[in-house]
Amino acid sequence: MRIVELQLPCPHDVDGIVADPDPDWSFDQLLNELKSLELKLSSSSPTPLPFTKTKGGLSDERGTREPSRCFQMRVSDDELEFTDCEEDRDKRLTAARRFGCDDLYLSDSDNEGDLALQDQSHLMERVGLVESALLELTHEHELEAKEEVRGQVTALEIELLNEYDKCSSALVQIQKYRDDRRELDRRFDTQYNRKMAEVLDDHLTTIQRDHELKSQIEERKIRNDAAFEEAKRKDKALQLEKLRQEKVKAEAEDKRRRAEEEKLAALEAEKKAKEAAEKKANDERLILEAKKSQKDAQEGNLFHSKGEAPDGTRKTVSAGDLVKAAESSVKLERERLQKFEELIEMNNKLKKSSQQDFSSQERKIARLFKQLTGTNDSVRKKSMEFINILNDNQCPHSISLALFAKKLVSQSDHSENSAFIFATGHVAVLVTSQIPHAMDVILAELHRACIYTVPKHISYSQSVFDSKESYLKALGYLEATDGKLERWENFLKRVESCIKLYAVLVQTQIQGIQNPHGLEAGWTWLATLLNTLPANIYTAVALESFLKMAGFALYKKYKAQFIKLLDVISQHFLKSLEKRAEPGTGSYITNIKSYIQDKAFMKEPEGWRLQGKLLSQERVPDAGHQQQYAQHQNRFY
Repeated sequence: MRIVELQLPCPHDVDGIVADPDPDWSFDQLLNELKSLELKLSSSSPTPLPFTKTKGGLSDERGTREPSRCFQMRVSDDELEFTDCEEDRDKRLTAARRFGCDDLYLSDSDNEGDLALQDQSHLMERVGLVESALLELTHEHELEAKEEVRGQVTALEIELLNEYDKCSSALVQIQKYRDDRRELDRRFDTQYNRKMAEVLDDHLTTIQRDHELKSQIEERKIRNDAAFEEAKRKDKALQLEKLRQEKVKAEAEDKRRRAEEEKLAALEAEKKAKEAAEKKANDERLILEAKKSQKDAQEGNLFHSKGEAPDGTRKTVSAGDLVKAAESSVKLERERLQKFEELIEMNNKLKKSSQQDFSSQERKIARLFKQLTGTNDSVRKKSMEFINILNDNQCPHSISLALFAKKLVSQSDHSENSAFIFATGHVAVLVTSQIPHAMDVILAELHRACIYTVPKHISYSQSVFDSKESYLKALGYLEATDGKLERWENFLKRVESCIKLYAVLVQTQIQGIQNPHGLEAGWTWLATLLNTLPANIYTAVALESFLKMAGFALYKKYKAQFIKLLDVISQHFLKSLEKRAEPGTGSYITNIKSYIQDKAFMKEPEGWRLQGKLLSQERVPDAGHQQQYAQHQNRFY
C-alpha cells in the first residue's frame, strides 16, 4: 500500500503568502495572519467594499450552521517505500498538525499544478453584496463537500487498513493453524511409525520365539527318538544275551541231566526189565476195561436215541420215537461225544501216571475268563493268553483243552451279561481258528450241558423211565448237594445261557478268520428245531434265546429266507405252543411275537459290536505256534 501525500490545490506561493503544509501557528497568530490578509486584499482592491466574514459552514434544518471541519494531513515518518514484511506492517503513521484555511480559495481539481493566481487586481472583481455572499456560500459549500469527501476517503482508508489488519491476523492464524496441523500430523506420523515399529518388532519376536520353540521341539524329538532307538537296541541286546545265557544254561542242564540219566539207567535197567511184563499186563487190562465202558456208553446212547431196550427189543410209540432229533444232528453229537470221551479217558490216564497237580492250570484259565470284557483289547489279549496256555509244554494239551472248554461253558452259564457272552464267542473262534479240533470239544461240552444245543428233545414215557426224576435227569437236570434235583426255573435259565452261547458261537464272524461252526450250522440248527422238535416250554426258551443272539446275523445273510422262517414260527410253532397251554409259556410266546412284530432282528443285539479296533486288523499267532498246535492235534488224534 502506498503513502498518500496530500497537497493544497493552489499555488504554493501567492503574492508572498506561502501555504505551509505543516503550519505550527497558535490561534492568535492565525487570527493575526487572517486580518493581515484581509487588509492586503482590501488595499489592493480598486473599489473597496465592506466585507464581513461570516462563519463558514452550511446551516442545517434548524437554521444552525455546523462549523467547518478542517482536514488532517497524515505524513509518514520517512519517505521509504512500504514493504510487505511483517515488521513494516506494525509501523504507525504520524498525525500532522491540523490547520484551517477556510478563507483561502482552493481549486476544484485534485491534480497538482502550477495555477498561478492573478494579480491582486484581478483576484476579485467588484461585485454586489448579494453576489459576494452567494460566492462565499458557494465557496464554503465546496469546502464542506471536499471535506466530506476527504472524510469518507479517510474512513475508507481506515476501514481498508482494518480489513488488511484482519486479513493479516486471519492469515497469521491460518498459518499458525497450518503449522499446528503439520506439527500434529508429524506427531501422529511419528506415533504411528513408532506403533508400527513396535507391532513389527513384536511380530518378529513372536516368529522368532515360535521358530525357536519348533526347533527345540524338533531337537527334543530327535533326542527322544535317538534315546528310544538306543534303549530299544540295548533291550534287544539284553534279550539276546539273556536268550544266549538261557540256552547255555539249558545245554548245561541237559548235559547234567543226561549224565544223571545215564548213571540211573544202569541202576534201573534191571528194575525196568522186571516191571515191563507187569506193566504190559496192566495196560492190556485197562484197554479192555475202556473198550467195555465205551461199548456200554454207546448202548446207552442208542437206547435214548432210538428208543430201544438193552436187550435189543424196539419199543413202538404212536407219537413217534422218544428222542426228537434229526438223524444228522444225532450222528454229529455221537461223534463229538465219542471224541470227548476219548479225550477224558486220555486225561485220566495222564493224571494217574503223572504226579503233577493241574489245579493251577485250571485256576489260571478261570482267572482269564473272569478278567474278560467286551473290548477288543481284552478279547485279543485273553485269546493270545489262552493259546499260550494250550501250547504250554508244562501241561498236556488235552488236559488244558478240556479245562478250557469246561470253563468256557460254565462261565457262560453263570453270566447274564450279553457283552461277556459275545466276547466269549470271539475268544472261542480265535482259539479254534488255530486249534480246529477245539471247536468239537467245546460243542461236546455244550451238548453234555444242554441237549437242546444238538438240538434234541426226549419225550416222557413210563415204560422207559422208572420215575419222573430219571426223565428230568435225561433232559439235563442237575442233582443238588442235598440229593434233590435243581428247580425248574434254574434249569430253564441254564438252557437259556447254553443256547445263547451256542448262538454266539455260530454267528461270530471275524474278517480273515474262518469260523469252523458258522452261520450255516446256525441255520441248520434253527430249521431242525422247527421241523423236528415239539413246541413246548423248553424249545420255546431255546428258540427265543437263539433268535435274540443270532437273529441279526442270520437276517443279514439270508434276508428273505429268514423272513419266511419267522413266518413259520408265527404260523406253526407259536400256535402249537398256544394250544398246549403249558404253564410259563405265555411270557415266551409274547416275547417271540414282539421280536417278530417289532422287527428286532434288524437291530444289533447289545454287546454284538466289540469296542475298539476291528478284530480283522489284529494278527494271529505265527507259523511256529501253528506248527506246535499241529503237533498237539496229532497227539490228540
